[in-house]
Amino acid sequence: MDELYWQESEVWPENAARTIDYPEEPLFDMLDRSARQSGDLPYTVFMGKSQTFKEVKEHSDRVANFLVSKGIKEGDSVAIFLPNVPHFPAIFFGILKTGAIVVTCNPMYKAGELNYQLNDTESKIVFVLDHPTFTPTAYEAIKGTDVHTVIVCSVKPFLSKVTAVIGGLLGKVPKSPFYEEEKTLFYEDILVEYEPKPPKVNINPRDTAVLIYTGGTTGTPKGAELSHYNLTTNVLQIAEWVYLKEEDVGREGGVRYGDEVYVGAIPWYHSYGLTLSMLSATWFAGQLVAIPDPRAGKPPLSDLLGELEKTKCTVFNCVPALYAGIANHPNVGKYDLSEISICGSGAAPLPPEVAKAFEAVTGAILFEGYGLTETSPVTHINPTNKQYRKFGSIGLPISDTICKIVDIDTGTKEMPVGEVGEIAIHGPQVFSGYWRKPEETENVMREFGGKRFFLTGDVGHMDEHGYTFISDRKKQMINVGGMKAYPREIEDILFTHPKVEMAAAVGIPRDEDPSNEFVKAYIKLKDGESAAPEEFIEWARDKMAGYKRPKEVKIVESLPLSSVGKVLRRVLLEEELKERGK
Repeated sequence: MDELYWQESEVWPENAARTIDYPEEPLFDMLDRSARQSGDLPYTVFMGKSQTFKEVKEHSDRVANFLVSKGIKEGDSVAIFLPNVPHFPAIFFGILKTGAIVVTCNPMYKAGELNYQLNDTESKIVFVLDHPTFTPTAYEAIKGTDVHTVIVCSVKPFLSKVTAVIGGLLGKVPKSPFYEEEKTLFYEDILVEYEPKPPKVNINPRDTAVLIYTGGTTGTPKGAELSHYNLTTNVLQIAEWVYLKEEDVGREGGVRYGDEVYVGAIPWYHSYGLTLSMLSATWFAGQLVAIPDPRAGKPPLSDLLGELEKTKCTVFNCVPALYAGIANHPNVGKYDLSEISICGSGAAPLPPEVAKAFEAVTGAILFEGYGLTETSPVTHINPTNKQYRKFGSIGLPISDTICKIVDIDTGTKEMPVGEVGEIAIHGPQVFSGYWRKPEETENVMREFGGKRFFLTGDVGHMDEHGYTFISDRKKQMINVGGMKAYPREIEDILFTHPKVEMAAAVGIPRDEDPSNEFVKAYIKLKDGESAAPEEFIEWARDKMAGYKRPKEVKIVESLPLSSVGKVLRRVLLEEELKERGK
């Protein structure tokens, strides 16, 4: 069968090119171009106040000049320790304009976790939010590192005068109680003291632009090196794929230049939020709405719902946990969400019930995709129409992307269509390697036909049309008496129970034989529902094979989630083993 057989299938989107002519340019060119062509259009939006493309471009130039004055040069690392706030794009592009590498840091990190990342990247400067939690964490984290300057960023200058005054009086504009003066500068001072003339630096688009650390859900975090070219190509691959049908969402066509509103509820430090929200909005001159905490409000998610309505959001890429939360929000009917059209789901499996419920309250189309930090991140997307969208599948490999299923043990043998193996990816969006970890890089790379493929660690199969189905992470398969049970498959079945809002399945080692496991399920019920664990054990009897069925079920109020909405099965297992004294 042809290596790209899915491109000849009837399900391949009729408007999507099979290959794209990508520009060889620095990542910041997208901001400068939008500033030239659409400079007066609103770009970042935060609590009702916006900045234009021209203003953010100018700010990025000032940041770049400041960094050069501090000795930052090509190949140095500069860290961003910020949630989604309006400073982020100017700082991000300003760092790149010096030829330096952006290190994006999870703002939920504790000092020890941040210290590891700053040390590993040899970061020289860190940008941090003026906040009673974030700022002290940063000062603690820089001890023993190469960081010589901390830039403190306040949200107050980005608020309207009324909002700033009222917010300050009510304590809603938090700030740090102290600063280490010898190392501290303030972002607003940089915007005043430095000229908006970018330094002249020759950038190779194939050089590393961003270091994004993998989540560490399976071990020590590693920095994935993503080039200017990797990220640019992925923005264009995603946009090429999107084509809406009038009968599905009330509008026909693809992404509209200068006319989309992207609500950034996924963190921009993460490849998902960075590429599908911040960079896509920048390339297509869209509005970028900064949401620092999507769960804020009473009840939770109320603030996000308000922003979706107020900004007339059209593009909303998110995770299943948030889609479920919105669909089940007690006041969702009070909000006008009818402008939302393009909705991608990633980072975790999308239950069909969640997609249908979200579509019912918005009129949008919700389609599942797939990717990893190492692939910028997107490699697969479902067709963005209801005719060929397939629930349970992550979709088809997108333009210029080759997907192979290889044997799980060695990753050197291609598996036939329909058979299960490890998913391997080749494409322009695939990273160059892990930062200063050549052995770990080679461990996840294989060569087929002269092309390098990245071994994703995900197990799945492809059908005759190219739809790809994930069974689970290779390292999270549950060994039940020699049979392999996949948590994702079990969770997908549990999601079909009418009382279940979220579910997670883990393998618990048996006392008599730790190499043999049984399935335990953790279930969060929908609001207003009640059930005993036995109800689900009995219900599952005719829903799945005996070795897959949960032997134990625990009803929980919440499940541990990563910052992008992935259920942390590892945390559940650790807590379980601790309770059992193991």
